Amino acid sequence: MNRTIELLCNHTSIRSFTNQPLTKEQGEAIFLAANQTSSFSLLQAVSILRVTDPELRKKVMQLSVNQSYIEEAAEFWIFCADFNRNHQIAPEVDLEYIEFLLIGSFDAGLMAQNALTAAESMGLGGVFIGGVRSNIDELSEVLHLPKYVIPLVGLCIGHPSGDKPGMKPRLPQSMIMFDDQYQILAKEKLAIYDETMREYYESRPVTAPFTVKKVQGWSGHIQDHLQRSIQPGMLDYLRKQGYAKK
Repeated sequence: MNRTIELLCNHTSIRSFTNQPLTKEQGEAIFLAANQTSSFSLLQAVSILRVTDPELRKKVMQLSVNQSYIEEAAEFWIFCADFNRNHQIAPEVDLEYIEFLLIGSFDAGLMAQNALTAAESMGLGGVFIGGVRSNIDELSEVLHLPKYVIPLVGLCIGHPSGDKPGMKPRLPQSMIMFDDQYQILAKEKLAIYDETMREYYESRPVTAPFTVKKVQGWSGHIQDHLQRSIQPGMLDYLRKQGYAKK
């Protein structure tokens, strides 16, 4: 196992940060690593909003389910799918097709992951914030996002405070990687993974950030979070921003 694979395999989300800022060199290195990410046909349909103003950061935190580490982290970046730039170059192209939303979303996810991996390679830590989509209309107004730009995920980056959290057990390869054809969920494998997750949560310190309130397996976690992840107004928002009409 080389150092890159070891780094990737030891990822954990960090939700507690010191007040130490990143150096200019660190910030630039993280951006360069993110900017070199693969891009669909070099459309480069991503923009990053670096939120530096303390009052704006506080407002963004409030709109993102009040996750305090948005304010505490040295850096907070919001990755946006962005076809506004491309639209200005080629205004005759119809961007209302769902494919453009998929391209922008995929590219933004790749870029965000490269940014976090670069940060972790320097001993920094971070956590993704899907909560930026919880009040996406208001957040878009606060950030002055034009048509064809949508905020997809935030990223806190900073110096970890305290011990690194233990790694959450992931689904085994046999449940997510299949040869030649898809395989339906095997109940016996799910039961084993549920027990693994119950043991993980039982041994996790109760003081850890975002510790679950009750010990449950992965199945219970999915039932809870799928329901809480519903955003009823999302389709209307996407269409208002110029996407997903066709």
